[in-house]
Amino acid sequence: MSVLLMRLAGPLQSWGSSSRFARRGTEVAPTKSGVLGLLAAAKGIRRTEPLTELLGLEFGVRLDQPGQILRDFQTARSLDGRHSAPLTYRFYLSDAVFLAAVAGEQALLSGLAEALARPHFPLYLGRRSCPPDGPISLGVHGATLDEALAEWPWLASPWYQRRAAPTVRLEIIRDARAGEPIGETVPDEPVSFDPAHRQHTWRSVTRRHVDVRNDRTERAAVPEHDPLSLLGG
Repeated sequence: MSVLLMRLAGPLQSWGSSSRFARRGTEVAPTKSGVLGLLAAAKGIRRTEPLTELLGLEFGVRLDQPGQILRDFQTARSLDGRHSAPLTYRFYLSDAVFLAAVAGEQALLSGLAEALARPHFPLYLGRRSCPPDGPISLGVHGATLDEALAEWPWLASPWYQRRAAPTVRLEIIRDARAGEPIGETVPDEPVSFDPAHRQHTWRSVTRRHVDVRNDRTERAAVPEHDPLSLLGG
């Protein structure tokens, strides 16, 4: 078993699993549907085409920098100003960073990593208005999904790391396996992205935490300041 690791970071992200009508929400972490959609776009798989090769991938995500919820209130009117569109609320994650992983056969994952480096369609973090701030792929590794998510170095922004303790506890959300206790079920297992009959089903997920080393703390980065040193003596 191999694992493809991805860094999902940008000024804004939005990973909706139950958006309806005028309220478009976001989950606190990337959804499996959203990440598989990103991989499908990189491979050039159109929305009307089957997702067969991606449906068997195991998915997990580590919340390296949770970010903050941002609400965008939108209004619109017709060109002549006579008619107003429904008011909409769109929610985003601001300044968030995630380590996402998919596990599967090495040949498939290597092809996906190459596609992320040279994507067929533009890539975005949940919505078209949310581009990534840099390369997404962190490569394919010979490890289990749990090992990769637990052992990969912390990806949070430098300013965020400097404010944290030498060891940080990070949450991991991943697909539940047979025989494991099920933490919850979420409706983000994609079946089809076809706009004419978009279909998702429920998947079982489990949550756990891992401790990750932080090599960049405020104390190490900033020398101690003695306000009386200028007085001499």
